[in-house]
Amino acid sequence: MGRSKKGDIVNGWIALDKPVGMTSTQALGKVRRHLNAQKIGHGGTLDPLASGILPIALGEATKTIPYIQDHLKTYRFTAQWGEQRNTDDLEGHVIATSDHRPTQADIEAILPRFTGEIMQTPPQFSAIKVDGERAYDIARDGGEVVLAPRIVYIETLDLVEYTPDRAVFQAYCGKGTYIRSLARDMALALGTVGFIAELRREDVGPLGPHNAISLDSLLNLDHSAALETALLPVETVLDGIPALNLNQQEAARLKNGQMLSFISRPDAERLQKAGVMMGNGPETALAVYNGTPVALVEIEGVDIHPVRVLNL
Repeated sequence: MGRSKKGDIVNGWIALDKPVGMTSTQALGKVRRHLNAQKIGHGGTLDPLASGILPIALGEATKTIPYIQDHLKTYRFTAQWGEQRNTDDLEGHVIATSDHRPTQADIEAILPRFTGEIMQTPPQFSAIKVDGERAYDIARDGGEVVLAPRIVYIETLDLVEYTPDRAVFQAYCGKGTYIRSLARDMALALGTVGFIAELRREDVGPLGPHNAISLDSLLNLDHSAALETALLPVETVLDGIPALNLNQQEAARLKNGQMLSFISRPDAERLQKAGVMMGNGPETALAVYNGTPVALVEIEGVDIHPVRVLNL
C-alpha cells in the first residue's frame, strides 16, 4: 500500500498581503502549516524588505502558477538618492555616495526612458542561478556575480511624491522586472546614485487589495474560517483566457488525457461564443463542465488538446 500524502486537499488561491521583514518562503510555510495544505506554491517572490501581494497557490491551483506570473504587476516604491548599496535596497551596505540631488523636472524628464521594453541588469543579490548557484548566495560569500542584461517591460512609470532626497514612484510592469534595478538605473541616469528604501507590490493581475488578506488576519482565523474567508477559486488567475463549456462526455475525455475534435457547426459556434479566434494559431482556453474547471487546453484548428488537467 502506498503512503498517503500528508495534509488536507485544499485547492485555490490566496492573495496574501505579506508583511515587511519576512521572506516569501517563510510566509508560504506559515500558510501551509495553518491550513495543513498538501501542496502549495507561490507566483512570484517578494524580498523581505517588500510588502504586498504574494500570490499563493494551493493544490490544483499550483498548475496555474505560470498564468499568474504572466500578469502585469503594480509596485509602489521609494527611491532614496545619494547612496548606492550592494543589494540595491535598504538592507545592504553603502558602496558609493553622491552629493547630487535631482530636481522633480529632472526625474520627470527621464521617465520615458524607463517605459516600454528596456534592457535591465538584475541585482547581484537576486535568485537567478549562476552555474547552479543562486546569485545572492555567491554575493553573500563575497564573490562577484556577472549577470547578463535582459529585456523587461514597464507599461507605466509615474512619479507620485517628490522631495530632494527621495521620490515615490508607481510602476506597472511585466514579469522579470527588478524594481531594485530600476531605482539603481534611474539614479545613474539622473547623475547620482540611489537605492530602494521602501517597496510594496500593490497587485498581481486579478489579485489585489479587494481580495487580499494580511498574514496576521489569516492566522487569527480558524482553519474553516480561513478557507471560507481567504480562499479564491482556481480560475481566479485565468480571467484573461477564454472559457469553453463542455458536456459530460467531452469533460471525461479530457480528464483521461484524450484530445477532442470540434468539427461540427454547433462546435464551431461554441468556440466562437467562448471567444476563441479560429485560424490564428494555437490558443489556450479553460475547459469547463457545469461551472467547474476541467482542464487548461490548447486549441489549434478543430483539435483541443489537454495541457493541464484540473482534478476539482
